[in-house]
Amino acid sequence: MISGLPALSHEQQQQAVERIQELISGGMSSGEAISIVANEIRATHTGSHIVARFEDEDEEEE
Repeated sequence: MISGLPALSHEQQQQAVERIQELISGGMSSGEAISIVANEIRATHTGSHIVARFEDEDEEEE
């Protein structure tokens, strides 16, 4: 899978981590907190994007 991901500065990454930790400390599951923060970033990000390729680890090469 190839996907265009927001290119975040170190400061933006740190803010995302802090937001995730805040949601988790409020009782939310880590998966849900990550999903919420990722959606927030996608909705508000106005900077550049990077291209990333994700390979399915479950697929075995023959």
